[in-house]
Amino acid sequence: MKPDPTRRDFLKSAMKTTAGVSALSGITFLPRPERVLGANDRVRVAVCGLNGRGKDHISAYSHLSNVEIAALCDVDESVLRKRLGEVGGKPESYVDVRRLLEDKSIDAVSIATPNHWHSLIAVWVCQAGKDVYVEKPCSHNLWEGRQLVRAAEKYQRIVQHGTQIRSAPAIQEAVKGIHEGALGEVYLARGLCFKWRDTIGHAPEEPVPAGVNYDLWTGPAPLKPFSRNRFHYNWHWNWDTGNGDLGNQGVHQVDVARWGLGVEFPNRVSAAGGHFMFDDDQQTPNTLNCAFEFDLPDGKRKMMEFEVRHWITNNEANIGRGDLVAGKHRFFGHHNTIGNIFYGSQGYLATGDEDAVSYETWLGKDEKSGPHGHAGGDHFGNFIDCVRSRKKEALNAPIKEGYISASLVHLANCSYRLGRSLRFDPATQQVIDDDEANRLLQDGDRGYRTPFTMPKEV
Repeated sequence: MKPDPTRRDFLKSAMKTTAGVSALSGITFLPRPERVLGANDRVRVAVCGLNGRGKDHISAYSHLSNVEIAALCDVDESVLRKRLGEVGGKPESYVDVRRLLEDKSIDAVSIATPNHWHSLIAVWVCQAGKDVYVEKPCSHNLWEGRQLVRAAEKYQRIVQHGTQIRSAPAIQEAVKGIHEGALGEVYLARGLCFKWRDTIGHAPEEPVPAGVNYDLWTGPAPLKPFSRNRFHYNWHWNWDTGNGDLGNQGVHQVDVARWGLGVEFPNRVSAAGGHFMFDDDQQTPNTLNCAFEFDLPDGKRKMMEFEVRHWITNNEANIGRGDLVAGKHRFFGHHNTIGNIFYGSQGYLATGDEDAVSYETWLGKDEKSGPHGHAGGDHFGNFIDCVRSRKKEALNAPIKEGYISASLVHLANCSYRLGRSLRFDPATQQVIDDDEANRLLQDGDRGYRTPFTMPKEV
């Protein structure tokens, strides 16, 4: 294991990461020449955003023999120093991702920053001629997600979305069975995000901690006074930077529900809920009921329900109980109730989340046990395989699919915030006759702070 660097070593290494940042405003990245990877060449990956999910990225890549973690990037000096001491090899360190992108030896960037940075960094990475693994949700609002899809197509990049359940063989098998008629005619999918989240309380505004580049952390969002409830992890519950639990945990289950139903954009969306029980700094709802309606070309309709609950609750379809055995494997042995239920004319099927990748089926009026399975997968391995092969079609979670699922999150949050149902046109990807909703879906009602602006032409 690499020894922990001294502060002097760290600052010496990081000097190059902050020098000349002002000159990077509006930078246009010149794509690097495509590197042809030989059988013995390792993919050089940079991980950006290291505090929470980024640690999982590092761990996942560290277990892949054909990958080198070539660089680490974070705006928090203490987090960056800690990860440098944990990872093997001698990765470069960066504070500003724009400096990282000037390194032509980097093949791919893995993004685990807060949500409000996801699309902008990913677009920059595409423009720099590098491939992208971007955490869910791929965007903070609908419009910037569409810009990312356009950038991936324009620059012919491999872009994987962090909805890793799509790489689980058990869930692939379950979805295949649904599509092949195992449940008869499937008309309804229900997504569950019942997660035991305690109050975040109230946190006072205070000076920015030493070693944190808070201006860079804030990036495209409005620059507000520092608070612990606007920073590590709790940024999820602020509209400027997060999307609530629907866009945090829930986007995984939104994606599976849409995948199983075989649908893309909805025609009608409504969401109602609120911030119940706790008196704290959270802005996003902790209880939310969402409904998505889909009009199909054959004249039929499908429905998706999604529910977020934040505290003590019941379970559904045995999800979360931990006492249902799927074959020889325990199905959902934890307190939370996170998963999906699909309803058809001949039965119903329940699936697990990314930590409990199981499924069970109950068939007929007497609910006889049907097909079941349990098997996880390697989402990061799938990404690296596609980086090497250049086969975008082999991605388990291509960015277009991630964009559509994230868009459902944004549409539901928009309906909740405006207090009304939305009629959506999948062809134009606009809310019909609702300028206020379309503005909210374009910039999150907060705009973009110069120079961290999403380009209108990628």
